Amino acid sequence: MMTTGDFSPEQIDFFESHIRPALVKHCYKCHSTDADKVKGGLLLDSREATLRGGDNGTVLVPGSPEESTLLTAITYEDSSLEMPPKYQLDDQVIADFRTWIEMGAPDPRKEAPRDAQPIETYTSTIDVEKGRDFWAYQKPHKSKLPEISQSEWPRSELDHFVLAALDENELTPAPDAEPGTLVRRLFFDLIGLPPTPDQVEKFLAGWAKDPEATLSKTVDALLASDRFGERWGRHWLDVARYGESTGKEANALYPYAWRYRDYVIDAFNADKPYDQFIQEQIAGDLLPFENDAERAEHLVATGFLAIGTKGLNDQNNRQFKFDLVDEQIDTASRAVLATTVACARCHDHKFDPIPMSDYYAMAGVFLSSETWYGTPGAAQSRHSSDLITLPVADEQSAIDPLSLGQLIDLQFRLDQTREEFRNQQAEAAEARRGGDTDKAQRLTLGLLRIRSQIGLLESQLGRYDGEGNPLALAMAVTDSAEPFDSQLLIRGEENGATSERVPRGYVQVIQTGDEEPIPDDESGRLQLAQWMTSPENPLAARVMTNRLWHWIFGQGIVPTVDNFGATGQTPTHPELLDQMAIRFIEKGWSMKQMIREIVLSRTYRQSSEFDQEKFEKDPDNHLLWRMTPRRLDAESFRDAVLAVSGKLELDRPVGSPVAKVGDGFVGRTVRDQSSLTAEHDHRSIYLPVVRDLVPESLALFDFADPSLMTGERETTTVPSQALYLMNSEFIIANADAMARRLAEDLKLRGPKLGATAFYLAYARPPTAEEARKTAAYLDRFLATARKDGMDEEKAKLLGLTTFCQSLLSSAEFRYLN
Repeated sequence: MMTTGDFSPEQIDFFESHIRPALVKHCYKCHSTDADKVKGGLLLDSREATLRGGDNGTVLVPGSPEESTLLTAITYEDSSLEMPPKYQLDDQVIADFRTWIEMGAPDPRKEAPRDAQPIETYTSTIDVEKGRDFWAYQKPHKSKLPEISQSEWPRSELDHFVLAALDENELTPAPDAEPGTLVRRLFFDLIGLPPTPDQVEKFLAGWAKDPEATLSKTVDALLASDRFGERWGRHWLDVARYGESTGKEANALYPYAWRYRDYVIDAFNADKPYDQFIQEQIAGDLLPFENDAERAEHLVATGFLAIGTKGLNDQNNRQFKFDLVDEQIDTASRAVLATTVACARCHDHKFDPIPMSDYYAMAGVFLSSETWYGTPGAAQSRHSSDLITLPVADEQSAIDPLSLGQLIDLQFRLDQTREEFRNQQAEAAEARRGGDTDKAQRLTLGLLRIRSQIGLLESQLGRYDGEGNPLALAMAVTDSAEPFDSQLLIRGEENGATSERVPRGYVQVIQTGDEEPIPDDESGRLQLAQWMTSPENPLAARVMTNRLWHWIFGQGIVPTVDNFGATGQTPTHPELLDQMAIRFIEKGWSMKQMIREIVLSRTYRQSSEFDQEKFEKDPDNHLLWRMTPRRLDAESFRDAVLAVSGKLELDRPVGSPVAKVGDGFVGRTVRDQSSLTAEHDHRSIYLPVVRDLVPESLALFDFADPSLMTGERETTTVPSQALYLMNSEFIIANADAMARRLAEDLKLRGPKLGATAFYLAYARPPTAEEARKTAAYLDRFLATARKDGMDEEKAKLLGLTTFCQSLLSSAEFRYLN
């Protein structure tokens, strides 16, 4: 039987975030040691008991959902076995249980001794002071540059630490990459696009004269490009779990989420200091501002806390609020501190020195805040929300204005629908008084539909002023009128509230020495944001420099980029991580300066040359003895296809297709979903990201799940990817455009045509063998087409199109060396 140690930190986190809360909420009343009477002899409050099963045998077979009667019970597939007996769980909860079972049912819970007594009150057993001995809670400290074997190899301080680790393990760095390989790597890593043939030639010419100056100049130009923010902003959007709908059962659209996306892009382009970047996202509404434009920017930044998933169907208002706050705590603490604070919602953290009281200290901060996410009231949404109006109007609106006639018509439809609701409500009441319960029930169900229509019409009307001009609306978070401390909830459920209230505050184990007390009349978000980004906080700078490193090299110095706790991995180069964290702060929290330092290093400059002996010593390349080959992420691959075909539009579109669709519920009021998944020729960061409806060109190539905070994407190779490259309209259309660009726009013929195609796709000329095979293929295709009676010009273009498609589908195009 697998034990807790056999599961990854991510799997345990999944259990703690999705499965344990569901078990506590829906199952423990009848199937825990605290139950008044255990039903069916089945206990579900420990791994051992769950695997043991009950009076009717086992209920859980790890890895096999089909054999697990626990899943059968909650899906209501067997009418004789339906649990919970009075209601069926939400689809998302059922899906989470299926996923959990498929991954082997990870579960850290231990069975209590038979004579153990249930705990009625909360008493922490965590020694916070001892917990501060853990490396992550110690302040970073500078180290002397270590002794190394090759004094001429380093180009920067960080190279010394990398080479020292290689020396210690009797490894040597790989040779430098060829300049053509390096320039392609730089362009994709910094702006997410391939270099043009002219840019490659310019780099190679400069490299031949002065490599160091050429490299520095190229890096500076890429960092100054607007394309930089589009590339690196997308990295942060993964962490921020950016999505344009609520997800879960209702999946209501967020028509104004795009404002946060644009804020992130602009922040990276402006090199906004990281501490300021975080403070604006946690507490932008509370920061000082010089003008209305800055005030608007700060408000939009707090969309970070508003764009998460939401269970709009939850019948319990208080539970909904606690779940919303839990999602905010989880995202903020993992994104900024790589600390799983949310695992202390139901109990003291099982692995890290975080007592449950610390969780509720943070919960009070977010409970004392209002989240404005802008979904309409409807039958499928019990938790509607308004948006806030920004203090400055949009220069160009994402939606069209309404004429006076359209505005009057919209108001008329709303008034009519309200009247219909009142009449049908009265009719239903009359039917109940007359004893016609069937009619009353039918009319009452109809009222739900009418109420949904009212909610959508009110929301639509609320997007405009009295003259039909679109309002500048945004998702945001602001302070509540009356802040308060949270009750401590036993097992994390609102019905387990104790009389104890936890003062709003911070995670005790992370000491900064400059923590500000939280005033009674403030939520504490500003103080929380300042504590998170204090130069004295041992985690903030470490976590972000580790993310930067990960986004460049493909793995972090701490490989578990979202978890610096006990179940995460320790740093491969601890002194280097500390050195970089300190330099990050010294450089004014400049992300561009840190990225510049990394990509100008000799470590980054290495080739991806494979060495069997080195591989056997360090198969995962933790010690960086070479540059690990990496597959382009979904956005870079799609953008590269558009770039080499000549179809890429580099201007930023206004808003998002979701804004044009407006308010609605995916699959219900929004039945035509084509506009929510439609491709366009702008960069991929501007594609709509509706939860559970991600465009195919992204979803197939391991795009981050927008429902989850994602610091590290998976990289999978599956047959559907190959089928997409062979058959998708997107690839075929762009291969055709690339062929027309070569033959018609550039008017290339003969060997130059093939050479330019290789330069566009691979940033290099073809080898002699590749040139020969290219010419032979095109001649052979044309000869076959002639035999079939095809028009010669069409045949030439079609042959060139199939050749271009082979380049776009090749491994070399999709990978960075």
